[in-house]
Amino acid sequence: MSRIGKKPISVPQGVTANVDGQTVSAKGPKGELKYVVNEEVIVKMEDGGIIVNPRDDSKDARAKWGMSRTMIENIVNGVTSGFERKLEINGVGYRAAMQGRNLQLSLGYSHEVIYEAPEGITLAAPKPTEIVVSGIDKQRVGQVAAEIRKYRRPEPYKGKGIKYAEETIVRKEGKKK
Repeated sequence: MSRIGKKPISVPQGVTANVDGQTVSAKGPKGELKYVVNEEVIVKMEDGGIIVNPRDDSKDARAKWGMSRTMIENIVNGVTSGFERKLEINGVGYRAAMQGRNLQLSLGYSHEVIYEAPEGITLAAPKPTEIVVSGIDKQRVGQVAAEIRKYRRPEPYKGKGIKYAEETIVRKEGKKK
């Protein structure tokens, strides 16, 4: 039985949520998002909140119950406050800079890496060794952060590369004589 699925989703002030069949839409100060809920789950608006329940007691319906509730909560949080992911760059000569809307990365290659920000995502480089990815869609923010990290993953010997701010790199010992 899902514990997270039982919790109702509260809709804060300034956000309008609408349930139309299997489509849940939320509009707030940051923008508007929609999510189509799986057919195995029932969604209702009650008492200024959104309630999610499984259609029946099958294993498939119960598995999608908690996930659907979390996805709806993510769209409500996204239009309210948005999401952000921080990346750190480690390595001599490795740096990031903004070039208009694009991110310019110097990562030890023979060329500069230019990353174009997709629609709805804001990139920022407050320091040459820090990148901030922000937007209202949690999945897209995480995807963009993963794509930027992929250009130079952190390696375990010296820790050089692009890593998430909260990530710890397990360091390996080098070869001995």
